[in-house]
Amino acid sequence: MPRSNDSSKRQPGVPQITYRVGSLEDSEAVYQIFEAAVSDLGERLNVTVITGGQDPEVRRKLWQRRRPLFEHLAQTAHQFWLAELDGEPIGYARSILRSGVWELTEFFVLPRKQSAGVGRELLRRVLPTEKVRHKVIIATPDLRAQARYLKAGVYSRFPITYFWREPQEVQEQTDLIIEPLTASSKTFSTLRKIDLQVLGHHHDENHAWFLAQREGYLYLRDGEAVAYGYTGHYNGPFALLDDGDFPAVLAHAEGRAARLGHRFGVEVPLMNRSAVDYLLGRGYRLDSFFAFFMSDAPFGRFDHYLFPSPPFFM
Repeated sequence: MPRSNDSSKRQPGVPQITYRVGSLEDSEAVYQIFEAAVSDLGERLNVTVITGGQDPEVRRKLWQRRRPLFEHLAQTAHQFWLAELDGEPIGYARSILRSGVWELTEFFVLPRKQSAGVGRELLRRVLPTEKVRHKVIIATPDLRAQARYLKAGVYSRFPITYFWREPQEVQEQTDLIIEPLTASSKTFSTLRKIDLQVLGHHHDENHAWFLAQREGYLYLRDGEAVAYGYTGHYNGPFALLDDGDFPAVLAHAEGRAARLGHRFGVEVPLMNRSAVDYLLGRGYRLDSFFAFFMSDAPFGRFDHYLFPSPPFFM
């Protein structure tokens, strides 16, 4: 549950940094902080993080496309804190809790306000105070943030990067039967079983959002569900019990993107050999920006998984 807001006394004439619990109404404000921070990080790393991010029209369209994600994170947050300077938002941190697994989804401070203790205070407020099964962060390469995560006992396990191409209809020989996902108690039970085998925990709140925002598919063999995946403007997650099915599952998703007229891309753990080999063989390109999966201890079968795009959470 959210901790109490600050009640510190203000000193007249002195710029005052305060902290408060975030809400759904803060979604666009925190998106602007996110966009400014990742664009600045891209400049420092000499990589493109947001294509056309300096164009106001591109930024407006990106906000409209990502608004449902930011609202979902606000509505299902475990902790959500904003830092404000004289009432203006300058940074925020947010976390989720899914069946006992705590995950930091966002942690950003405006470039001109970094390295002043704001990030340290925000992270302190969203770190779990209760016992959790695991702590997880999908982190940027920002060294200052990495240092904070390491001090919090969360360590890098593998890199994640985006593979993409202009999609084509692809034929892969398979015995899989493909069915559209629908929001029902049976569907959630099936997804939960696959997630428990691949991730070791379930995340019904995320699946409810994916089902409302993307096309979901279930892949069956001999009448038993062995994989699921989501496609749309953004793709993923994909979870497979048999990693040998990645060629067939990805071929189906790419073909669906070709029919919809979307560029196709997936967020790939670079330990997932089956997916990497297939995608490189299909001529996919690798994005120049890498994220890192960090956790307090090893868990899960991430060589059987592709992350949702954009990779704010598992």
